[in-house]
Amino acid sequence: MVIEKLEQGHFAMSTIAARQQGLGHATSQPDPVELEFQQLKVAIHEVLVESLNLSSSGITNDSRFGDELRVLGKELCDLKGSHLNEETRERLLVDLMDEVFGLGPLERLVRDPEITDILVNSPFEVHIERHGRLELTDVIFADDDHILRTVQRIAAKVGRRVDETSPMVDARLEDGSRINAVIPPLAIDGPLLSIRRFSAEPLRLDAMIENGSLSSDMADFLIGAVDAGMSFLISGGTGAGKTTLLNALSEFISEGERVVTIEDSAELQLQNSHVVRMETRSDNTEGVGAVDQRGLVRNALRMRPDRILVGEVRGAEALDMLQAMNSGHEGSLSTIHANDTREALARLEMMAAMAGFNLPVPVVRQYIAAGIRLIVHVARLKSGRRKVVRISEIVGVDDGEFVVEDVFRFDRDDFSAVGVAEGVFKSTGYLPRCRSRMKAAGVDVSDCWFSSSTQATE
Repeated sequence: MVIEKLEQGHFAMSTIAARQQGLGHATSQPDPVELEFQQLKVAIHEVLVESLNLSSSGITNDSRFGDELRVLGKELCDLKGSHLNEETRERLLVDLMDEVFGLGPLERLVRDPEITDILVNSPFEVHIERHGRLELTDVIFADDDHILRTVQRIAAKVGRRVDETSPMVDARLEDGSRINAVIPPLAIDGPLLSIRRFSAEPLRLDAMIENGSLSSDMADFLIGAVDAGMSFLISGGTGAGKTTLLNALSEFISEGERVVTIEDSAELQLQNSHVVRMETRSDNTEGVGAVDQRGLVRNALRMRPDRILVGEVRGAEALDMLQAMNSGHEGSLSTIHANDTREALARLEMMAAMAGFNLPVPVVRQYIAAGIRLIVHVARLKSGRRKVVRISEIVGVDDGEFVVEDVFRFDRDDFSAVGVAEGVFKSTGYLPRCRSRMKAAGVDVSDCWFSSSTQATE
C-alpha cells in the first residue's frame, strides 16, 4: 500500500511545490537542485511516517525498529529516487533517517563541533555562528511545514509542546544544546528556530586565559573569590560567554560542598562531583503544573545546599536568591542579562521588586550589597571574541546609592590594520575590601594582582 501511494502520486512533488508558492519570505533563492532534493525527502518522509501506522505489525520489536525502518526507507528512496545516481540516493536515505530520528537538514550542522549557534529564519535562510561570527549556510528546508515538523519533533523528545495555543518553546537537546522556537501566529513570517550549542568538554579557565578572554591575574582573583565562598553575579549580553565562565569557575568549588543548580533549560556543565540539578517545567495541556525558578529556589533551600547556582536570574526568584545568599548560603553564583555593571544592579533591583513585597528601594539595595560581593561583566566584541571586560566589587550603599569599585577592566585602545579592536587588561589600582575575607579563608592573595597589567590583544 505504501508503494502504491507513491506510485499514484499521493504525495506528488506538485503538492509540495504548491505549498512553496505560499511562502512570503524575502530571502535569497535556494539552489533548485537542493530544493528539489529536500522536497523529495519530505514526500518520502510523509509516506514513511504514514507507513508506520499502515504497517505497524511489521515493526513490533523495538530493538529492530531502526533496521526495519531503514529497510523500508531504502525501498522508498530507490523507488521515488530511481532517477538519482547511487551517491545521491545514499544521501537521500541518510537524510531521511536524520528526518526521522534527528534534526533533519540541521543534523550535519549539529555534528560540526565548531558551530556554536544555529539560527533558522526561514526555509531558505539558515545562519550559524562559528568562532564568534555569523555565516549564512547552504542548508535549506522544503517549506515552513518542514521547519514546523522539525520543531515539534524536538519539543516532543524533551516533553514540551509547541502549537497554536503554546507557540513558544524553550528546551534542551540530549547533548545539552538549548533550543528556542517560535511559531505562528507569534512568528509572522513562519516558524523560527534557534539552537545554542555547547561543547562536549566545557571550556576550562586556563584555556580562556590562553585565548585572551581574561588575564591570569583576573583568573587568580576569581578563583580566590570562589574558594573563599563569595557570592557574585556574572553579567553580559546574549552569547557573551556568561555560562561558559560560570562553568569554568565551578571547577574551583570545593569537592566537599553540595551544589544545587536551578535553570529554565539545563545547560550548566559543572565540574564537581556533588551536584544536583533542577529544571523548570511549563504547564501541561490543561494549563496547570508549571513550576518556575522561584519555586525551585525555595525548594532548594530545603535540600541542604552549600551553594545555589541559578543559571540565569530573570524574575521574582531574585529576592529568594538574595535571601539564600544572606542566610548561610554564601558562595552562590548566577548570571544576569545586562549591558554593564550598573545595569546589572538595576535589573536585579527590579527583579527583586517583582516578588511583590513592596520593599523600600534602600532596603532592597542594602540587601543586594550584603548578599553579592562581586559583579563580573563579560562582553562579545565586534570581532566575535569574548572578554571579561570588568570585575567590580560592591563596597556597600551610601546615601541610598550603590558604591561600586572596579578591580580589573579591559581597555580597548586602538584598532588593528584589519579593523579589529585591540586593548589590554588592567588592574585599576583599587585594593578590594574582600581581600581580608579571602585571606581569612586561606586564599593566598597577592597584592601584585592589583598593581600589574597584562597585555591581551583582541
